[in-house]
Amino acid sequence: QVQLVESGGGLVQAGDSLRLSCAASGRTFSTYTMGWFRQAPGKEREFVARINWSSGRTYYADSVKGRFTASRDNAKNTVYLQMNSLKPEDTAVYFCAAGRYLYSARPAPSEYDYWGQGTQVTVSS
Repeated sequence: QVQLVESGGGLVQAGDSLRLSCAASGRTFSTYTMGWFRQAPGKEREFVARINWSSGRTYYADSVKGRFTASRDNAKNTVYLQMNSLKPEDTAVYFCAAGRYLYSARPAPSEYDYWGQGTQVTVSS
């Protein structure tokens, strides 16, 4: 059974940093792309970043480029999202997702096979 478990969310002030983790289990993820998405109240789920598990190649939404960094630890089967210089508009529930053989730069949420339960990030001004 595949499980994705996010952690690391919290309440911070603008300008602070957080690191989200997504622990993956249940299968080998070497052929998977891991995506980070977020969803604010009343808004659609929004792409944040993606990382190819085998190559480590990353891609970011313009809104987070230069502030957020996705990475992975193969030994721990965990992907991370380092978030720096947080802004109030970054407030959302953050989700990680896993999808196999995703080749586009920004796969749509529907292309991912597995999702975590989400972790809340709140940035106060």
